[in-house]
Amino acid sequence: MSDRIKVIREDITKMDVDAIVNAANKSLLGGGGVDGAIHRAAGPDLLEECRALNGCQTGKAKITRGYKLPARHVIHTVGPVWNGGKYNEESLLAECYRESLELAVTNNCKTIAFPNISTGIYGFPKKPAAEIALRTAGEFLSNDHFIKEILFVCFDDENYNIYIELLK
Repeated sequence: MSDRIKVIREDITKMDVDAIVNAANKSLLGGGGVDGAIHRAAGPDLLEECRALNGCQTGKAKITRGYKLPARHVIHTVGPVWNGGKYNEESLLAECYRESLELAVTNNCKTIAFPNISTGIYGFPKKPAAEIALRTAGEFLSNDHFIKEILFVCFDDENYNIYIELLK
């Protein structure tokens, strides 16, 4: 695995990076979990900018300013809801990571922090989700030399331990 990939246990809204990724819903207008925390920390201007984006499809990503966050940008991506793996959920989750990384490069973001996309209310199993995240990031970095650091920011011990184990 690349030395440009790191795993930390932290609150993503506190990350001083070029971009943090928001595990958003299709409306991009805030919600629970990571999405709600990012919207609260960024302030009302984030919601206003998101309204102008007209939502986002599953597996895709859109970028906004970071407003009151330490991060300069927020990349909003819509992860798949887990339905037993029968509806292309794995490839849609990988696409969330790829699209977010491509947007980061396009917008001159050298450092990016990801939450554990789709593993909360969307019910994606945590270990397979972490495997997809790490594999997709590693593949991206093997062809990209612009991104300096990808952080996987785990809010809970369970996700953190899964990522640490997979990186061994």
